[in-house]
Amino acid sequence: MITYSAEGVKMPKIKKREISRWIKAVAATHSRKVGEIGYMFVDDEKILDVNNEYLGHDYYTDIITFDYDEGDVLNGDLVISLDTVRSNAELFKKTYEDELHRVIIHGILHLCGINDKGPGEREIMEENENKALALLKEMSGE
Repeated sequence: MITYSAEGVKMPKIKKREISRWIKAVAATHSRKVGEIGYMFVDDEKILDVNNEYLGHDYYTDIITFDYDEGDVLNGDLVISLDTVRSNAELFKKTYEDELHRVIIHGILHLCGINDKGPGEREIMEENENKALALLKEMSGE
């Protein structure tokens, strides 16, 4: 089950049913099933608090992924700062919707075991994000 909630921000206009179907399809391409996934959309101040409290990091970020996977079943909480998504969309010259979709699937890819901090890992993550975004466009008939 995939849930979506917002704290301190307006819920983004996403097609939850379509996004959930897409997340399950992406997980399946990595031989994973979706268990309990919870998305929480927040502002920059909230994500900074979460980053400080749980990870000891004193900086803003677009997403924090808490991984509770059990074998090949994805379970986790994903906290997304809509403020950072908006500023990154401008920075990378993307639409807000495209950047939000990228961040939504970025967390799922982390749960699938793909990292982005080590040498060469960023490129692997970007390649997987791009494949997932192409799948979303395909699934929504674009």
